[in-house]
Amino acid sequence: MNEPMKHDLVFDADMVRRYDLSGPRYTSYPTAIEFHDGFGAPQYREWVRRTNAESIPRPLSLYFHIPFCSTVCYYCACNKIITKNRSHAVSYLEHLYKEIQAQGRLFDRQRTVDQLHWGGGTPTFLHEEQMEELMSQTAQNFKLRDDDKGEYSIEIDPRQTTPQSMAVLRRLGFNRISLGVQDYDPLVQKAVNRIQSEEETMAVVEAARDNGFRSLSIDLIYGLPHQTRESFARTLDRIVQGDPDRLSVFNYAHLPQRFKTQRQINAEELPAPAEKLAILQLTIERLLDAGYVYIGMDHFAKPDDELAAAQRERKLYRNFQGYSTHDDCDLVAMGISAISSVGDCYSQNVHTLEEYYERIDREELPIIRGVELGEDDKLRQQIIRELICHFSLATNTIEDDFDIDFSSYFATEIEALRSMESDGLLRISDDNIQILPKGRLLIRSICMVFDHYRQRNATAGKFSRLI
Repeated sequence: MNEPMKHDLVFDADMVRRYDLSGPRYTSYPTAIEFHDGFGAPQYREWVRRTNAESIPRPLSLYFHIPFCSTVCYYCACNKIITKNRSHAVSYLEHLYKEIQAQGRLFDRQRTVDQLHWGGGTPTFLHEEQMEELMSQTAQNFKLRDDDKGEYSIEIDPRQTTPQSMAVLRRLGFNRISLGVQDYDPLVQKAVNRIQSEEETMAVVEAARDNGFRSLSIDLIYGLPHQTRESFARTLDRIVQGDPDRLSVFNYAHLPQRFKTQRQINAEELPAPAEKLAILQLTIERLLDAGYVYIGMDHFAKPDDELAAAQRERKLYRNFQGYSTHDDCDLVAMGISAISSVGDCYSQNVHTLEEYYERIDREELPIIRGVELGEDDKLRQQIIRELICHFSLATNTIEDDFDIDFSSYFATEIEALRSMESDGLLRISDDNIQILPKGRLLIRSICMVFDHYRQRNATAGKFSRLI
């Protein structure tokens, strides 16, 4: 069994405190902060042309951003639109269909969609007929799989989902769902304005299993108001009893200066740093004891889950949706603020409905900024992905892939890693950097050593802290 699958994640509170930095989550490298308005639709089109012309064009991953929510969760930092008026989705979908058509015309129709994801906001803001039409529009413009072997996933709000709608989603081709719980404690739920009963959640879980969904993932958040080690333990026990395939346990980053809705949270009600660390330690111990594998970066999975299998086989990948089993796809993202990754470029759509509608009405791609990766970017991107997905880096492979001498090219970085090596976070050898059990929880801090832009972006408030 490969090392990343072992239950040898060590929680060292002193090390966590020492390396509790602010930094990226590395869903991309370079991160979105490096995107600029010098990159736009013409550059994006050129990269699509190049990828279409490859001898074996890569399959596609499609992402659709549905920004609407009927109620606001105070902790949320997503690009969202809060409204109870369901008619707002009508105009948005009309414009989204036009973007789908425009993007579909760019890509070779033989490029199969191996991965598809609806996120938000909450896609369950849409009613069933709208969901059916969105999938129909997608099928008319891209080559969707019809064998249920792709990874087609959707984010679910259990408060807005019924067993009937779960059956509709399965019929449309979705085979994976993720649903937010955050915390079952009523006091915590009230403080963050997300009232969601265990019964509502379990009804969705049971409906997913009744309808043959292949994978169920549940999101939790630690560090919310009124949480304690004891209260979160009760939530964890009930979640584990529900037997999800995957769990994401995110750190709440309180950044009210950046996210207005977080100003509704009383900072005095947040758990103290020591209590927050205790909650994290409890979570790790409880999930590992329950048989889950630590994938990395807040994610846990059952040993037989595809994420765990991909990690064992060194096929795990990381993109804007988090960890993925499809490392060979170009990502085409549609809707406001959506970020695409095609070839060696990233591009992002405009952020507001007004800008989005204006661009689409002018028959333009709504791309507002992006970045093309240079050779150094691609080199560091591969290093960070290897470390964050597999907790090890074969430096001799990097040398062969990029025709460099690793120890010379990264002499400064290796020197910076020596103190981490002394602290027992990693081990450096002639041909490998191995992340040790004590360092796996701190992988963001380790990856930051290889981030060429880290000093320029060290300004407080740009990134969340590790813990």
